[in-house]
Formats: sequence, structure tokens, C-alpha cells
Amino acid sequence: MNLREEYQKKLVDIDKVLSILQDNWTIVVGMTPMEPKVFLRNLHRTQVSGLEIYTCLNTEPYEFCSNEEYFNRFYNYSWFFGPYNRKLSKNTYYVPNNLHQAGMNLIQSTKINVFVGVASPMDEKGFFTLSASVVYEKDVLENADIVILEVNPNAPRTHGDTHVHISEVDYIIEVDYPLPQAELLEPAEVEKKIAEHIVELIEDGSTIQLGIGGIPNAVAKFLVEKKDLGIHTEMFTESMIDLFEAGVITNKKKTLWNGKFVCTFAYGSQRMYKFIDDNPSVLFLRGRYVNDPYIIAQNEKMVSINTALMVDLTGNVCSEAIGTSHYSGTGGQLDTHRGAVKSKGGKGIIAMRSTAKEGQVSTIVPLLPQGSPITVPRQELDYVVTEWGAVRLRGLPTRKRALALISIAHPDFRDYLTKEAQKLGLI
Repeated sequence: MNLREEYQKKLVDIDKVLSILQDNWTIVVGMTPMEPKVFLRNLHRTQVSGLEIYTCLNTEPYEFCSNEEYFNRFYNYSWFFGPYNRKLSKNTYYVPNNLHQAGMNLIQSTKINVFVGVASPMDEKGFFTLSASVVYEKDVLENADIVILEVNPNAPRTHGDTHVHISEVDYIIEVDYPLPQAELLEPAEVEKKIAEHIVELIEDGSTIQLGIGGIPNAVAKFLVEKKDLGIHTEMFTESMIDLFEAGVITNKKKTLWNGKFVCTFAYGSQRMYKFIDDNPSVLFLRGRYVNDPYIIAQNEKMVSINTALMVDLTGNVCSEAIGTSHYSGTGGQLDTHRGAVKSKGGKGIIAMRSTAKEGQVSTIVPLLPQGSPITVPRQELDYVVTEWGAVRLRGLPTRKRALALISIAHPDFRDYLTKEAQKLGLI
């Protein structure tokens, strides 16, 4: 096979790609950092209808899902909502999932006609990489009828299970746009207080999972005195680079993939994308592996740190919706929490501010609002942390759970929560 000739045969423009689409097809695209922007920005131009588009954490208000003119022709199904999905909820429908099962569940339930992803340029052996995400992309690509790649010189070339050969690709579009970047949030004072409580729970030699946002960023800043931490995480973030360069993260004490960062996608700044480019110490492995609780649990002293919207007095955690108003998604929260709890010496931590809406409401509530999904069920909850302290609920009866959670609620709401707990027969 002449690789360059094969590449040129498959090289097309966006109009050609749009012309192959047919009514009622199912299309899956790469997630967040690897969204195929040329395809999604032009999708509304096709004349076909009934298309079902599976996305994850959209980074733009694409016409096909934001303009009411197209609502009867396109259906956007998303595994995780972000700001744009929340605004466009009239035509975006949530797909309930645990991250490690998302791709395979879809493959087993739906015929996938097209996969569209983003890739780093082809090397001399004929291989692209799926760059910064293999959450579900590799699995879907292997099971789609048609594979389309937007080849982007700005996409870092990554190590792990990211490689795709030219023979596996049907169409190539050459593009040149910057990858989406996650906003770097400076922790607020309340988030720093939460982080201080979390850091006390993390031992030297632990393997950690961190997400994105003010609390995880604050945690990273307070970890500078720790030694020999490792990373096994759903998302590779900017703060991990800081800790690596400070000598805090060494990955030397990991019991699984010793010496390696393990992740399934990366989302951050241009600095972060540069760090992962051709970096053999950062392994991108499929989401169904990285986030499998039984894999996560093989890391001793595994610590999972996730945030939530609210927790009820018996320990049910809601992280994805307020009543029937969808906000985000389960993502890998239950995956990583379960894995950490099963780990030898591990800890599953749910961290949140004690109040929301500028202190007007408590995030520790007597009961979850009607319609709110339970993200982490009470029987699996381990630690809960607010700026007022940390409590461990694993193994506790409902009475002790309620009292423990009230103790870390905002003082303005403790009397109210105590009275409500008494009405519910919890204390």
C-alpha cells in the first residue's frame, strides 16, 4: 500500500462528506477537546432529516442543535451536558450512563452509521492518533459503517490506545483550528477551605483522580507537600502538570501502570496539549478500561475526588440535575467513586460548597427535589467534604449519617436541617 496515495484518495472537503449522509442515520462524534468542528459547524447545511447526533459536552452552540429551524431534522443526544447543552435543552436529550459503559452501551443498542473524530496528522507508518480522547471514540470507530477524520495539525500526537491506521478510515478532511481550551479557574476562598480538608485525607503514595473546576484546582495547590502521588484519572488536567513539575506526582508508587499517567481524555490549556504531545509517560486508554471500577480498584490508596450539586441527609448524592432540570451528567463520578472505595486503603470523596445561590440555599438537603437523579447512591457513599469539615459515612446508620452531614452544613442551615431530620424520623 502506498500510504500517501491512499491518503490522497480519501481526502475530501466538507461538501463531499455532507453529500454521503442519509435520512435517519446515527452519527457519533468525538467529545469535547476532539469535537470535529468543521463537520458540526456545517451539519445543518445537509438536506437530509431525522439525523441522530451523539455528542458529549458540546463546546459550541452548533446550528443543528441551537437553531429552531432545524429541530425537526436533527436530534442531539448527549452523554454529558455543559453550558451550551443546558441552554439548548429543547433539542438536546441526555443519555443516562456511567462513563466506562457509554460507548459499548450505544454500540450494543444502536446501529452506528458514521463516526466523525479529530486526529493528529498521519505518520510515515500510516497511523493517525485520536489525540486527546479515547473515552468512547476508538470503540465507536471500530463499529461504525463509515469513519471520517478531521486531521488537525494542532491535535497532539498521543501514546496509548489512540492509534488509527489509514486503512480504517473512509474519508479525511484537512482542518486547522485550535483545540477547545478549558478555562483555568482560580479557587475561591471557600474552595481553598474545602481543599484543606480533602488534602488531610490524602496519604503519600496515593493514586488520585481529579476533575476540573475550582475545588480540584484548589486541591492541587494544597498537595505540594505530598510525596510520590500517582495519576489514574478520567481527565488529564493542567494541575497535574504543575504537581509533576513540582516533584509531587512521580507515579512511582502506583500498583497499576507504574511510572505512567493514565487517563482517557485531556482538556485544558495550550500548555497542557503541548505537554501531552508525544509524551510516552501519559497513556490514553479507552474509557471502558480506565473507568472500570474493578480496574481503578487495583490501584492501592486510590483517591477519587468529585463534586456534587447536593446530598440528602441519608447520603444520596445528586450531581447531574436539580429536579427535572438537567445540569451535567453522571460522567465517571460513580465509576471512580466505586473504584476508589474498593481499593486497598482507598477513599471516595464527594466535595461541595455548603451553600448555593450566594448562600441562599443549603446543598445538604433533607430530601432531594422531586425528579432529581441519584448519582452516587447512599449505600456507596464514603466521604463528604464541605468548607466546614469532612465526614465519613461509609457503614453508618441513617441517624449517624444525618448528624454527621448536619455538622458540616453551613451554620445558617443546621437548625433547619435538624428539625427536618426529626420530622423525617432520622434523628
